[in-house]
Amino acid sequence: MKRRHFITALGMGAAAASLTACGQNNNQDCDQQPSSTPDKTVVHKWKLVTSWPKNFPGLGTAPERFARIVNDMSNGRIDIRVYGAGEIVPALEVFDAVSSGAAEMGHSGPYYWKGKNPATQFFTAIPFGMNAQELNAWIHYGGGLELWQELYAPFNLVPFSGGNTGVQMAGWFNKEINSLQDIKGLKMRIPGLGGEVFKKLGGIPVMLPGGELFTALQTGTIDATEWVGPYNDLAFGLYKAAKYYYYPGWHEPGSMLEFTINKKKLDALPADLQAILTHAARAVNQDMLDEYTARNNAALKTLVNEHNVQLRKLPDDVLKKLHALSTETAKEVATSNPITQRIYDSAYQFMTNVKDYHRISEHAYYNAREL
Repeated sequence: MKRRHFITALGMGAAAASLTACGQNNNQDCDQQPSSTPDKTVVHKWKLVTSWPKNFPGLGTAPERFARIVNDMSNGRIDIRVYGAGEIVPALEVFDAVSSGAAEMGHSGPYYWKGKNPATQFFTAIPFGMNAQELNAWIHYGGGLELWQELYAPFNLVPFSGGNTGVQMAGWFNKEINSLQDIKGLKMRIPGLGGEVFKKLGGIPVMLPGGELFTALQTGTIDATEWVGPYNDLAFGLYKAAKYYYYPGWHEPGSMLEFTINKKKLDALPADLQAILTHAARAVNQDMLDEYTARNNAALKTLVNEHNVQLRKLPDDVLKKLHALSTETAKEVATSNPITQRIYDSAYQFMTNVKDYHRISEHAYYNAREL
């Protein structure tokens, strides 16, 4: 009995000494230390910054949903507070905020960070490239995630797929597009690889966060804008600033968003909490695509039937030229550096293979359904 009491006291003394030393070291985040037997009373309070207006439909509600899932699954051990664009950092500074540790997490679009490395654009959308289903397959079963993690590692970031909006619309225009000539000199908000292609066609790509689009379009700062699709475009009221709504979304056939987590903060968590974050991101990634598939059709009917929006298809000659320039542009970007080339090679090899199968599955079925 005496020996057991002595051993117990010794263990408690060691724990107290450890806590004292931890408290005296101001550079050590004591409640963030990983443990094989995690203390389930510790609450990790995290900030999640986004590039979207607070609670904006789809884009903004996805990180809120993620935070609720994580809180429920962890029994409150990870308490995530979501911040909209501009509440802590501007919309286009999410990457740097999470990289530096100013926020533990972020939710945004990878192509916003092409200034860090042009390869980031391949993880949002490739013009005339993979759709949402194909992109998810490449990320999770085709080696895309491993390349993405390698790309972000120098920035102290761990990326996860964070949702997909599906095929987007080509955008809102204040004049009809009947030929290639109509694009020359047109100022359009269009980011990523799509913007680079648009520039080659004689247009003027402009980069603006979502919250500024309506005013820019209404005041004539820009002549056209792409955003997402009917569900989000209706929420922003873009129909009040331009009346021509074009399809298809050649530039973003399956736009993937991202969750980013500060690597040091992630590594400091016990394994069970790391697993919760991983699986919650995967769930929200699929959930967003489900939501957009369900909401876009009803929103489009509202735009056309109630707001008299003029729905237009881009002319075939314009689409053919955009397709040729997209292939050319992606190849040029791939030569920027070795990892960009590897990511391009992986993505295009996967797309080539999946297209062969989808030709006799998805495409064949769609065609048969229209008979």
